[in-house]
Amino acid sequence: MAHVIPEDGTLLPLMEEFYTIQGEGYNTGKAAYFIRLGGCDVGCHWCDVKESWDAELHALTAADTIVEHAAQHPAKAVVVTGGEPLIYNLDYLTGQLQQKGIRTFIETSGAYPLSGSWDWICLSPKKFKAPVKHVAEMAHELKVIVFNKSDFLWAEEHAKMVGPACKLYLQPEWSKSKEMIPLIVDYVMHNPQWEISLQTHKYLNIP
Repeated sequence: MAHVIPEDGTLLPLMEEFYTIQGEGYNTGKAAYFIRLGGCDVGCHWCDVKESWDAELHALTAADTIVEHAAQHPAKAVVVTGGEPLIYNLDYLTGQLQQKGIRTFIETSGAYPLSGSWDWICLSPKKFKAPVKHVAEMAHELKVIVFNKSDFLWAEEHAKMVGPACKLYLQPEWSKSKEMIPLIVDYVMHNPQWEISLQTHKYLNIP
């Protein structure tokens, strides 16, 4: 039987939740509780969590239960990721988290309109589905995955969409990192408005 997900966001298809260290981007190295929601139609061929794509595979879970679990950990910070979390209405989830003094972070392709109240928005746009203008304008961090040389030009196109205070990151796609890191290093040295993001959790061997 197909999931019937309420529009008020009180039930969400939860793929996994875990307490770990943020591995990428501006908040690298900080402890956070990760909430991974199932469901994505963006379809990146290099996605490392393809099992998140089909929301039907992941049990509908009460947002209140997710908040309860998050509140049990010392770091009062939650990262909502996916899949593509903005498929769902995240107003209720983030409201309940913030009421408990938990800061809210999202990692999104920006392909859907923004819902939820966020302390930090990481926009990681994908070629297969362009980000919504409003999400790009609200982003605190733009994280572009570099898979080949043409991605630098593509990154610059998206840098024009974000606000002037938005942090700009180039991150090598893991399977191509040996080839891409020298190119990224050179690019950042010539274009210092950009910074390098690495998937440090993979080097540290943590989730």
